[in-house]
Amino acid sequence: MTTDKIALVTGANRGLGRAAARALAARGVRVLITHRDDAAEAEKTVGEVRAAGGSADALRLDISDLASFPSFTSTLRERLERWSASRLDILVNNAGVGVFGPLENVTTDDFDTTMDVNVRGTFFLIQSLAPLLTGGGHIINVSSSLTRHTSPATSVYSASKAAVEALGRTLAVELGPRGIRVNSVAPGPTATDFNGGAMRDDAEMRRGLAGQTALGRVGEPEEIGDAIATLASDGLRWATAQRVEVSGGAFL
Repeated sequence: MTTDKIALVTGANRGLGRAAARALAARGVRVLITHRDDAAEAEKTVGEVRAAGGSADALRLDISDLASFPSFTSTLRERLERWSASRLDILVNNAGVGVFGPLENVTTDDFDTTMDVNVRGTFFLIQSLAPLLTGGGHIINVSSSLTRHTSPATSVYSASKAAVEALGRTLAVELGPRGIRVNSVAPGPTATDFNGGAMRDDAEMRRGLAGQTALGRVGEPEEIGDAIATLASDGLRWATAQRVEVSGGAFL
């Protein structure tokens, strides 16, 4: 299956971003992926997509560096032109950071870094790229199941993702008249290298989290990637301002 759609997936050099890029490509979407400073892993994602018969390319982007957004947008336009395109159809805001710790251990740098990347960077990237999405584009923000349930030492990270969801709902109303949809996908515990790969590599943590899910296990990156690609599909073209949790029924 092929489509004329083009997606940009931030932070797709690993984890959920890589899984989302592969899932979108498997549905015929051409994929542009971003990385901050790991070109080798980004090219690995590109190689996997191309090996499966898809189209992909990689771009460098640090979403905490707002000053770089104008030049990034210009570079993105150039890459779109190489594919004989002038617009972006799907923007997946996946790039983010997780700083975890109890109240007394969180520093101002921890707080500022989390908010700068997860909230500030996401908002202003949307602002920069919205002109490329007008007329039927779709923005998908990656949130977290932690905006619904609570866990110790996650306050700042959870707050940043709750802010992203609130931004998404408001922007869905604001951008709707321009034909742009905005939704959030909220993964639960997933076996990636996020937070040092704890949920992937720590067997005791995996067992504990598995016991707190309705389906009795930790999720896999591919399951989140498939959810993102499904939400981006035309089958859900009437959905906007929604939060879709993909957590296996965590902490019910």
